[in-house]
Amino acid sequence: MTNGMEEVVTRMATAGERHYVHSALRERIVEHVFVGEALRALWRRNITDVEVLRSEFDAGGYDLVMTYRAVVRHIQFKVSVEGGKRASITASLKLMEKPSGCIVWIVVADDLEFRSFLWYGNEPGEPLPDIREMKTARHTKANANGAKTERSGQRDVPRNAFARLASLDAVLERLFGTL
Repeated sequence: MTNGMEEVVTRMATAGERHYVHSALRERIVEHVFVGEALRALWRRNITDVEVLRSEFDAGGYDLVMTYRAVVRHIQFKVSVEGGKRASITASLKLMEKPSGCIVWIVVADDLEFRSFLWYGNEPGEPLPDIREMKTARHTKANANGAKTERSGQRDVPRNAFARLASLDAVLERLFGTL
């Protein structure tokens, strides 16, 4: 093969791999798009007094804080690709300590277009449902002894614990109540 042809084959071979090789980048892109689309949807409803705060790192179990009036939401984002087999996500027990923690699991197409939303949380002002009795999460990579050790502060939240939401507007209603 010529060098140009090899490059095309390499790009084609890695196109499907980019979702796990670059998963941190993918999640960051989806988070940015979510914030932009959420603010635009709120703008269209004439809601302009929303605050968005980003966590420097995920020590508190959340990625983003959004506030609207008296509602303060600590949001943990999870992203998966449409058609993927992911049966659960991991969540920090610390998210339960926040006044109104929630998890938004966004399912995207290969090109990162939103396909669907999954919701785990309570009404605005209520803490995250108790996840302490759920299965303790394990590290995805084995240690030097070949063991995948437990992550005591993390729980596996199964996909069937989430409510499927039809649209971004439905997510905003879950986050902030009737708008």
